[in-house]
Amino acid sequence: MRLKISHVTEYHYDEPSQFSLQRLRLTPPSAFGQKVLNWSLHVEGAKPEVEYDDQFGNHVNLVSLQGEQKVTRIVAEGEVETEDRNGMTGPHTGFCPLWLFLRDTPRTKPGKLIRELIRTINGDNELARMHALMAAIHEAVDYRPGTSNTDTTAEQAMEKKSGVCQDHAHIFVSAARALHVPARYVSGYLMMEGKAEQAATHAWGEAHIPNLGWVGFDPANDICPDARYVRVASGLCYRDAAPVSGMRIGTPGEKLSVMVKVEDQSQMQSQS
Repeated sequence: MRLKISHVTEYHYDEPSQFSLQRLRLTPPSAFGQKVLNWSLHVEGAKPEVEYDDQFGNHVNLVSLQGEQKVTRIVAEGEVETEDRNGMTGPHTGFCPLWLFLRDTPRTKPGKLIRELIRTINGDNELARMHALMAAIHEAVDYRPGTSNTDTTAEQAMEKKSGVCQDHAHIFVSAARALHVPARYVSGYLMMEGKAEQAATHAWGEAHIPNLGWVGFDPANDICPDARYVRVASGLCYRDAAPVSGMRIGTPGEKLSVMVKVEDQSQMQSQS
């Protein structure tokens, strides 16, 4: 597929902000199963400070904004060519050792409900157990926007039995680690059938399977990522892969709006 992506993030402040520093993980890499054909990242009125690849291999742009500002507008857009690799994204690389991906964070620390969940998971090998885990999470936790936020933990989402893709991903990562399988949280984009415009990015989990490397599992949709998915960033949990994070000086009130548009250009070209 040739996916055209447009991702616009806007922060509207109650009172003008004097200074802000934003860390942006909004640049997808060319890697197994995806090739970035073109990509641009723009923040109106911002000064680029530095860009680098972090410890997880995510490309990070650090930008600052000074002077009175009531709105911060961030636009990431471009085209990515993708292929279906049955969720496989290649062998482990990068600065972090594989054992690090067995480490819990506050969002992925397993509690009673996660431990009860993993006692129901069976399979002849780790790949089979991860497929069983993905299906069990999909069955147990309803996709219901508005019932969680970015600080919701995997255990809390299990207790509510509802959440969004971020919560499904945290539960998968938490449970996989509890089963002694290295796992990581992934943020990115998903082309949804018949729905080009979306209110958020997507998230799923990856588990490291012997002889296969990293394999993606999307419990929100109960499938392994295919050509409709674009990986952008990964880490131990949402905090490491958040598209936008940072700080600003000013009053705390703000309103966030996000618009994501993902279209299959190859399909559109074949129909024209």
